[in-house]
Amino acid sequence: MAPMMRLILGLGVLVLILSAVALGLPAYVTATRSVTINAPEYVIFPYLNNLRRQKEWAPWVVKDENIKMTYSGPQEGNGAKVVWESDVPAVGNGSIQIVESNPSSKLVQSADVKDTQGTSTFDLVPDGAGSKVTWTFGFESGSSPIKRWKGLMLDGYIGDVYEEGLEKLKETVEASRAQATPRPAPVVPVSPVVPVSPAPTEPETPEGGETIVPEQVPSPETPAEQP
Repeated sequence: MAPMMRLILGLGVLVLILSAVALGLPAYVTATRSVTINAPEYVIFPYLNNLRRQKEWAPWVVKDENIKMTYSGPQEGNGAKVVWESDVPAVGNGSIQIVESNPSSKLVQSADVKDTQGTSTFDLVPDGAGSKVTWTFGFESGSSPIKRWKGLMLDGYIGDVYEEGLEKLKETVEASRAQATPRPAPVVPVSPVVPVSPAPTEPETPEGGETIVPEQVPSPETPAEQP
C-alpha cells in the first residue's frame, strides 16, 4: 500500500475514533465563575442590566480600548442589545441581548461570542454583608462532534475571561460605593481647662527695708480706745 494511502486511511480512522468519543461527551456544557462583592444586590444589578455600563467592567472592553460597540433596543432590561467589533484576536466580534431581567436577582442574556452561541446568566444572592454574583455561560453542542469537542474546552476558554470580568466588576462597584459614602469629620480632642489660682500677695517693702503693714481698721462693733 502506498504511503499516501496509508496516511489517508490513518486520518480516516482517527476521525472515526474522535467522532465516536464525541458522542460520549455532554451535549450541553457550562462554565461558571463567582465573586463576592461588598454591596447589596440592588446596587450591583444596574451594572449588569444596563449594557452601556459594560464599559466600566466588561473583560472584552478592558482588553481592547478601541472596541466598537453599537447599542439598540431599550436603555436597559429586556430587549437591550449590544454588538461589538474588535481587531484584537482575544476579543473578536460578538453580541449580547437581554432576554430575561429579574431586578436585583437574575439576568439572562443571549450571547454570541466569537461564533460561539450560548446563554449568559447572572445570579445575585445575599452573602454576609455583601452579595455573591455568579456568572454562567451555557453552550448547546447538539450532535455535532466538532461542537462537542469545542464544548469540552469551554471552561478553559470562558472561565478565565469571566473571572477577569467579575474581579473588575467587584473593583468598580466597591470603588464607586467608597466614593459615595460620606466620611465623618475628624474629632479634635479638647484639653480640659484647669483653673489657675492667683498668686498670694506679699506685703510691700520700701527702699529702707521696713515692712509696711496695712493699717488695721477697727470693727464697728468694737469702740475705739479713749486717750
